[in-house]
Amino acid sequence: MDVSSALYIKIFETVFPLFAIVLIGFFYARARPTDMTITNRVNMSVFTPALVFSVMASKNFQIADYHTLIMAGAVIIVGSGIVLLPVCRLFGLSVKTFLPPMMFNNSGNLGIPLFVLAFGESALPIAVILFLTENILHFTLGIYLMNPKANPINIIKMPMVLATILGVFWSLNGWTLPVALSVPLEMIGQIAIPLMLFALGVRMTLVDLKNWRIGVLGGVLCPVSGLIVLFIWNMLVPLSSDDFMYLLIFACLPPAVLNYMVAELYQQEPQKVASIVLIGNVFSLFFIPLMLFFVL
Repeated sequence: MDVSSALYIKIFETVFPLFAIVLIGFFYARARPTDMTITNRVNMSVFTPALVFSVMASKNFQIADYHTLIMAGAVIIVGSGIVLLPVCRLFGLSVKTFLPPMMFNNSGNLGIPLFVLAFGESALPIAVILFLTENILHFTLGIYLMNPKANPINIIKMPMVLATILGVFWSLNGWTLPVALSVPLEMIGQIAIPLMLFALGVRMTLVDLKNWRIGVLGGVLCPVSGLIVLFIWNMLVPLSSDDFMYLLIFACLPPAVLNYMVAELYQQEPQKVASIVLIGNVFSLFFIPLMLFFVL
């Protein structure tokens, strides 16, 4: 087998399992309409916080080692919104509708399993750090964009934020969990990733394509804006080759499903946001293999 064939197989083996689980969720929900509300709530309140804390409390995790990635990830998220602000004015789009999906990407449902499959289990802490960076900004800056009067106390009470704060405190003190606690935490956390992917497939059955034009625009501009910001940042603050490689994947991830949930909560044109999320994730079938080909 030549090098190019091995590379194509590696890319296929990385991408296919993710979308296979999404498709299972999609076709199951089409055959048997499924309400994932309670399941998603449990995942966001129990399984994912357990995953976050178990990774951050592991022996080989030191949050200070990832400050460069945290800073670059935050710059990509915020910078994507700044870069695309003129696009909103050009096409007459609502900033609250269009910018959040462009800024807050699918670093949880898609990003974590993608990093693990592409780079191995050693990349899990990196995937979690980038996911936490995106998620914290989504629950702070993202909520503020939707509702400037949102109560910050309610944000701090969220299980994801509490798990992050506890994980950072644990990591900085260099503590380790006893096996009796670390094993069940890891087992619970392992539920989170496949359940995220399955829920993404179920969510896609609820989207119509009436607003396909804004969806196509977002599907193209979401990864493009992230990559533009990354290359500018790398010129200003040169990154290591490994960090740049990880951030290339992070920058081209599609919009997070959470954008639709937040838009629905605040009644901010949720159907348009749903189309952006759906089409953006479909377009990732092209962008992600292309980026993996470049990285691998």
